[in-house]
Amino acid sequence: MSRFNDAYATVFVPGRLTLGVMTPFSAAAGRLADIDDTLALAAQADALGFAALWTRDVPLMVPQGSDNTASALDDPFLWLAALAASTRRIALGAAAIVLPLRHPLHVAKAALTLDRISHGRFILGLGSGDRPAEFASFGEDLEKRGDTFRSRWALLRAALSPVAEERAALLEATGGFDLMTPPAARIPMLAIGTARQSLQWIASNADAWATYHREEARQQGRIDLWHQALEQKAPGSGKPFIQSVQLDLLADPDAPSSPLELGLRTGRHALVAYLQRMRELGVAHVLFNLVASERPVSDVLRELGEEVVPRV
Repeated sequence: MSRFNDAYATVFVPGRLTLGVMTPFSAAAGRLADIDDTLALAAQADALGFAALWTRDVPLMVPQGSDNTASALDDPFLWLAALAASTRRIALGAAAIVLPLRHPLHVAKAALTLDRISHGRFILGLGSGDRPAEFASFGEDLEKRGDTFRSRWALLRAALSPVAEERAALLEATGGFDLMTPPAARIPMLAIGTARQSLQWIASNADAWATYHREEARQQGRIDLWHQALEQKAPGSGKPFIQSVQLDLLADPDAPSSPLELGLRTGRHALVAYLQRMRELGVAHVLFNLVASERPVSDVLRELGEEVVPRV
């Protein structure tokens, strides 16, 4: 297998757990984030040693979640391009592009371009989507999204590979025409959630698997299932396991941890202990989604970067 781009080595470090942050940072529901504030925070995260900045793909402002609010997000590829121009080292990830709602050639063109302008710092996470209103609006079949995901994934894999013999599916689909110059190194493709696929399919086809925060015993069970799937379909590959965490980092460093929906409310000492346990279970990367609080985001990033990143 050809080597991956630089983003892969930044996010997945053998024997370590790295940390990333979802952007926008604690944006108010239904409102677009201030771009100048976001770019300044992205540069801060880069300087503090975070491994990755991530963003989501939300095609329509469909209310979702326990608070029944609608997310307002910019186009993920253009958003990450802006972050690329304001940072130098940190990886840039999509978590996740809703593949059944996008033409794979458009996704491939955007991914190749973003990887080029970021100098190899892009990671492409892909999901199957779950909002019926979006599928109806885009004229896609919600019930067949698993099949659509697999077929479009195969074309993307061909387009994002630097290996000539792996690009046959792309050239067949385009009548022999390339999208642009092939990448210098493979762009990592991650499955986000189950994407309506089996873990065995994900282990065979994805470069890593990202899933959600769960209570620790349940998450250990998911990690065990992932390792079993790798043993069956990709023995020796060591493909990474990623998890997201909703995080409310309290100002009191000694505050005990308490559960949030899909995450934690905690002081930093309990957070460090939790992350160390996750590393021991086999988690390679934790993606924080910072919960809106009275604390300035810059203060939360500084505490995480100075006091947590070096300890995990």
